[in-house]
Amino acid sequence: MMIDSFFPFAATTGSITVRVSVSYLPEQSHPALGRWFWAYHVRVENHGEVAVQLISRHWRISDGRGQISEVEGEGVVGEQPLIGPGGAFDYVSGCPLPTPEGSMVGSYAMEMGDGSEMLVAIPHFPLIAPATAS
Repeated sequence: MMIDSFFPFAATTGSITVRVSVSYLPEQSHPALGRWFWAYHVRVENHGEVAVQLISRHWRISDGRGQISEVEGEGVVGEQPLIGPGGAFDYVSGCPLPTPEGSMVGSYAMEMGDGSEMLVAIPHFPLIAPATAS
């Protein structure tokens, strides 16, 4: 399937699938100054029969030295999207690191149609700068 090659990382929790693709952005990176930057494109797919709302996010970001930062916040890119049955929500965000490699993993808190909350896994994905970027 085409979507799997565009989004190489995926995790499914219940009826929700989270897919991620990553791009290194050389124009926003300054290796000489110890800054590498990636954009990541996330697609949240609702394969269920009721709408769900993305309430908050939690990320664990690791750099190449093993330093871990935890990031939590409401929604994504300033929104708390409501995703209808069979629908999807896409967004792009970015992550700077002080090393040319690292990784991200996390979860979303989703409010389900019945008002309950469910933690949805965001797949673990690597952040690796090309060898030319060091």
